[in-house]
Amino acid sequence: MKINEYYNDSANISLNGSIAALVPAVIIVFGNLSLYKSHEIMLLTIPFLTYSFICFQFYLFRMKQSILITRNMVHARHNSVNASLFAAQHLLVCYLNTHSPSLLFYFTNGDLAGRIKRYRRKGLSRLRPSKMYALYTPQDEAIGFFEVKGKSLIKIGAFDQEKRYLGCFEKKKHKWRKNQKLLLDATGKSIGAVEGSSVFMDEKLIQSGNQPVLRLRRGWMPVEWSVYFPEANTPVLSFSGTLSDREKLVRMSFLINEYFIER
Repeated sequence: MKINEYYNDSANISLNGSIAALVPAVIIVFGNLSLYKSHEIMLLTIPFLTYSFICFQFYLFRMKQSILITRNMVHARHNSVNASLFAAQHLLVCYLNTHSPSLLFYFTNGDLAGRIKRYRRKGLSRLRPSKMYALYTPQDEAIGFFEVKGKSLIKIGAFDQEKRYLGCFEKKKHKWRKNQKLLLDATGKSIGAVEGSSVFMDEKLIQSGNQPVLRLRRGWMPVEWSVYFPEANTPVLSFSGTLSDREKLVRMSFLINEYFIER
């Protein structure tokens, strides 16, 4: 899935919402004409029609973006990237809000780098109360897993492709209305803390030396990327330093909290 397909899917979600909002409006109209024939009852259709109209405008807007990106790919003689998600220094992050939400990662040229979505366990493991998410390649191969446990103390464990434990993200109440967000390695030793702004998206993983090794921020996208990403506020996930694939996988566990729990 290239980025133009993401915008096309987003457009279809808005179109489905627009059509769904028309259903109760139609039922009200036909029911009123058949039974009551009251002008006041017809006013009940206004919220549904308004919502349907707004969703349809979003549909048109997203479709326009999808068409524009497709044209840009043709004109720029788009070249696909076969690199691993972990090889990229910058990834653009898009959240697809469907009945089964997905977090999509894109290379700066608009190619899909991978996705995180809910993992459906098999056999007796389905009875476990914890939730499991998986990191997939564009070919739908699971290369990492994240298990969410707890409520007041949330732990999100990271596992490699063979489901070996690598470490976890831990969030607990620290002060009034504030949370402490830590990353721990497989032995339970702290390897960093997640710090961010409560006003806008700028989450940083701080390690020794007070240097961020991973950062998720909105409103920082370079202008040259706008050829494939028309929204300037598309979140950018940046890696720094020399982290291994497994180390990056552990540090990406905070994204589960950011997108699937807090949002």
